[in-house]
Amino acid sequence: MDTARIRALIEQGLPDAEVSVQGEDGVHFEAVVVSAAFAGKLPLARHRMVYATLGGLMGGAIHALSLRTLTPDEAARA
Repeated sequence: MDTARIRALIEQGLPDAEVSVQGEDGVHFEAVVVSAAFAGKLPLARHRMVYATLGGLMGGAIHALSLRTLTPDEAARA
């Protein structure tokens, strides 16, 4: 698994998202996902939205994914 594929899958599932993915060992990754679709949602719901874009890869090809999920307004303030 590589970071470009993970980024592409998240962007397909959340078309308005800005996505940054890092991970050098091929199984542990960190992602920052900024999407207006996260507005009004708790962190757990946001993470589930991202995990849904990756389907069966979670727990398989992607052993671990650390997420930071933000709305555009939250990202602008960060």
